[in-house]
Amino acid sequence: MPEFPHETGFTELADRVWIARYEFLDVNVGVVAGERGLLVVDTHASEVEARRVVEQVRRLGAGEVVAVVNTHQHFDHTFGNVVFSEEYDGVQLFIHETAAEELVTAGSVLQEQARNDDTDPRHADIAATRILVPEETFSSARVVDLGDRIVELVHPGRGHTGGDAVVRVPDADVLFAGDLVEESAVRSGVPGFGSDCYPLDWPATLELVTAMLAANSLVVPGHGLPVDREFVEEQREAIGMVAETIRDLAGRGVPADEALGATEWPYPTEELAEAVRRGYAQLPRSARSLPLL
Repeated sequence: MPEFPHETGFTELADRVWIARYEFLDVNVGVVAGERGLLVVDTHASEVEARRVVEQVRRLGAGEVVAVVNTHQHFDHTFGNVVFSEEYDGVQLFIHETAAEELVTAGSVLQEQARNDDTDPRHADIAATRILVPEETFSSARVVDLGDRIVELVHPGRGHTGGDAVVRVPDADVLFAGDLVEESAVRSGVPGFGSDCYPLDWPATLELVTAMLAANSLVVPGHGLPVDREFVEEQREAIGMVAETIRDLAGRGVPADEALGATEWPYPTEELAEAVRRGYAQLPRSARSLPLL
């Protein structure tokens, strides 16, 4: 597998499939080429960042962008949408229907936080970005025809968010997993258990993702280096342990605010506060207390 250092532009991962890994947030952007043009996977974190991406896409000389896919609604994967819509005539933008519904609300909240945080000059770029929600939405699956190859957009279930999508290039045996899979050192490889995650659904979602992989498939996470099927299976097991631990503690009557200190976890406890809060909230009331004897 080729090296994927930061800030070197696009590197070919498989036949006419490229990724670029950016230092800011260690985010990945993908490009898939076909006879009809290029499909871009995620658009980075602001209009400023997206213009750099567009410049590097053009440097490839592989064609014009005809489609863009957002793997979920978070700003670091969607805030460059407007730049691609303006730079490429007739480009289609795709996103899962749940992610489309949440993009404006979640994006506006994030922009307000960025507006009040001057610790990084790039926050001003985030705050100033024009949010563009893709018009092309899907509920379970969609196919993008690039002429001599197809690209599959699949919603395997909830996990990192309620609107996660993976992008599969069958003939190249590459799958872009978005933030359903985490490799990046930015989070020490800990999955993104944020305020809109679904920790109890996530293991089953990754089971479906794994079922889409062959023995030698390459998986591109939303952040960090490409990984293999074994990595995804191991992460699914760890996320499954988080889910089962939440169910076990809640079933034994351990309050949510005591859960992190009540047992061992597969990830550092400081990374799991939202997982526990969201997991307990997902459980029915009957599963959060000891049964009557």
